[in-house]
Amino acid sequence: MGIIAYALIAKSYLIPALDKYPRNTALLPLVFLHCFRYLGLAFLLPGVVSADMAHEFAVPAAYGDFLAALLALISVIALRNNWAVAIPLVWVFNVVGTLDLLNALPHGVLFTHAGQFGGAYIIPSLIVPALLVSHFLIFRLLVKSARSID
Repeated sequence: MGIIAYALIAKSYLIPALDKYPRNTALLPLVFLHCFRYLGLAFLLPGVVSADMAHEFAVPAAYGDFLAALLALISVIALRNNWAVAIPLVWVFNVVGTLDLLNALPHGVLFTHAGQFGGAYIIPSLIVPALLVSHFLIFRLLVKSARSID
């Protein structure tokens, strides 16, 4: 449901608004969102999540999210300062961040159950769908801009 709702919001409001801006400006709010992925480290905190949260899910999801957050932060700095490597950095961040989520989804289904998420339930139910849609929007802007340069 979350992916569908966020996709409809993106189609109706975000895409038309972002298309009015230059690529780097349009990328900034989408990449900024991922700077908060350090929240995935909560999967490692008993008390926030169940003490029996499967390590097969929790460890790669937590550190993958943290890596994505660091790459997003570096990408934001590069975009804001118009560094020549800004767009390649955004590509790296977006591929790594997307692969992290695509890796975490089946591991979450295979190794956990809903009750183990505790207070972190909001991450897979509300935040991950927004992140997936924003990754798609970032890829869209990167590919669209690459095509317009050719």
